[in-house]
Amino acid sequence: MFGAYVKENRKALIALAVYTVVFALVFWLYRLPLGAAGYAALVCLFVLALWFAVDYRRFAARLRLLQRLEQEITLSTEQLPEPDGMLEAQYQALVRALDADRRAQMTRSQRSYQDLVEYYTVWAHQIKTPIAAMRLLLQDADTDEQRALLEQVQSVEQYVEMVLGYLRLESPSSDYVIRNYLLDDIVRQAVRKFASQFIRRRLRLEYAPLNVSVITDEKWLLFVIEQVLSNALKYTRSGSVSITLEAPKTLCIRDTGIGIAPEDLPRVFEKGYTGSNGRTDKRATGIGLYLCRRILEKLGHTIAITSEVGVGTTVRIGLQQDALEVE
Repeated sequence: MFGAYVKENRKALIALAVYTVVFALVFWLYRLPLGAAGYAALVCLFVLALWFAVDYRRFAARLRLLQRLEQEITLSTEQLPEPDGMLEAQYQALVRALDADRRAQMTRSQRSYQDLVEYYTVWAHQIKTPIAAMRLLLQDADTDEQRALLEQVQSVEQYVEMVLGYLRLESPSSDYVIRNYLLDDIVRQAVRKFASQFIRRRLRLEYAPLNVSVITDEKWLLFVIEQVLSNALKYTRSGSVSITLEAPKTLCIRDTGIGIAPEDLPRVFEKGYTGSNGRTDKRATGIGLYLCRRILEKLGHTIAITSEVGVGTTVRIGLQQDALEVE
């Protein structure tokens, strides 16, 4: 800070040094008594030292205030110190003008985003009606074509739920209901939803009662499990999908699918990242696992994926969480 002060007042200090040299040279040329000059110089230096000490304290206080305001400038510019001169006043006026413009742009951006969110929320809820009607018409499907069509309707329904999940997740408000749930009750809902796909694809489901309770939000955890099961079904052409529990309280969903390339594994939870499998399957959005990670983070849970190409993938959802409060 002292170095900054010296740099700020370098012109005055240089001028003082020049004046001192000039006066010393004049006294020496005219052979004036150096004692009188030295006494006057000492008095001047003492007065200047006092003045610089007071001015340095004022400078340090203003600098600390500005450094603190640097962290709060996104909130307000009202706490700026009184300007020290016309030039500083003009700088502060420029800062306030830029802040006002930034706030106006943020307001317009937030309004546009809110309009967009409201539109897609209404759209998602409206599209559910024809989807439900198609599901009702196909619920007694007895041919392979009808079953395939029902599966596609289910995929559309899942994509709509993904849109709603994304909109709700980005919303500042939340509808979490944290309670103690039986994990089997949540898992069975997801399994029943994909039962027809297991049958149609001739995949074996290995699942035994887990007999454990978890503190979580049922709706959001169900969304995550459905996403993981959907991915397992999408990329498993033969074999099985198993649902087990590992200690201390980790839900494992393991498939015998095509697996994930090693270079893709570190990025599977990134928003919009589809990897080599996504380039093969053009329907991949790269949003499902991103949403899973975000949801589980908000619930205080964890998610991890291990995979081997050609062997399968294992998703582990850590549900041990003592910090969540039951409502």
